[in-house]
Amino acid sequence: MYRERWTWRRIQVTDNGEVLKTLPMRVLIAVSLFVAQFVTAQDVHVRVSPDVKTGIEGTTEFPTIQMAMDHHPFAGVGKNGKPGRVYIEVAPGVYHERVIVTQNHTNITLIGKGKSPEDVVITNSLNAKQAGGTFFTETVEINGEGFEADNVTFENSAGNTGQAVAAAVRADRAVFKRCRFLGHQDTLFADYGRQYYVDSYIEGGVDFIFGNAAAVFDRSEIRANGPGYLTAQSRTSPDQPTGYVILNSKVTSGIEPGAPRDTISLGRPWRPFSRVVYINTELPANVIPRGWNAWGRSGETPQAYYAEFKSTGPGANPAARIAWSHQLTPQQAAQYAPRVFLAGKDRWDPVAEAQKLP
Repeated sequence: MYRERWTWRRIQVTDNGEVLKTLPMRVLIAVSLFVAQFVTAQDVHVRVSPDVKTGIEGTTEFPTIQMAMDHHPFAGVGKNGKPGRVYIEVAPGVYHERVIVTQNHTNITLIGKGKSPEDVVITNSLNAKQAGGTFFTETVEINGEGFEADNVTFENSAGNTGQAVAAAVRADRAVFKRCRFLGHQDTLFADYGRQYYVDSYIEGGVDFIFGNAAAVFDRSEIRANGPGYLTAQSRTSPDQPTGYVILNSKVTSGIEPGAPRDTISLGRPWRPFSRVVYINTELPANVIPRGWNAWGRSGETPQAYYAEFKSTGPGANPAARIAWSHQLTPQQAAQYAPRVFLAGKDRWDPVAEAQKLP
């Protein structure tokens, strides 16, 4: 029988001059192709859709987001030495599930394939009483650094029933573009690392943006759906480079007509050195004239750093603001620009990263 010569040709594989074993050439070629593919591989694309019937045996298509998160192929490293990304592309639908992105799943990009973020919704309903504490309620928990999301809604539908987190973000260099975060109390736990939110929508009633991340909310809408506090930032010492910056954004009120006029506070200090800055942001009439709340602390000047620069709208009232808050100069405001405030030692550019998203 005729056989191609390369199929059966053998070569010796040696180590330190000793013959280890002899392998068929076809095996070596297959191994070489596999290794070359791994070395040059970069991005991985995975599809999620309710119409997918496969389970964990799938590799590129899954019926749930968590299944894709658990079983996706890992991206390789490109010729430039930079790691690739895993793109999880989610078909329109309402996904009733809890999603956890663990620390070893880095450089994940979650993309909603609908026309708007309303078309892809990740939702769950769990409050602190049911879960045994606030930090067990989140619909989506993100721990892997380099996480990005575009055109997706994160929701906790528990309503006005106490603490109920839609998304807990503990990931450095996280970007959210055209995303919605829906809840009531403690909607978004922006807790660790550098985070950039752009062209997004965040809704809640009490302390609904909270935690100790360094986060910038750029060109976004912050909507109060009840009386309370927009932010509860938790910086614990004055030398921590953390805090929240609401930039070029708009605060809106969904509080029903007839409610008391002064019902919204710009923030209160969850921890002593809380830091929140509003820059070029429109404020509604519901904002209390003094702007900020000291969380029951009296008889002392709070250590929190709360500031504004060129607030606009009926809620902008610098003359009436509480005495220990600040009105910034242009030079002071410039240090809170995303490329400055979130740069870090690695000179991360969150604006450029967001522009790469669809």
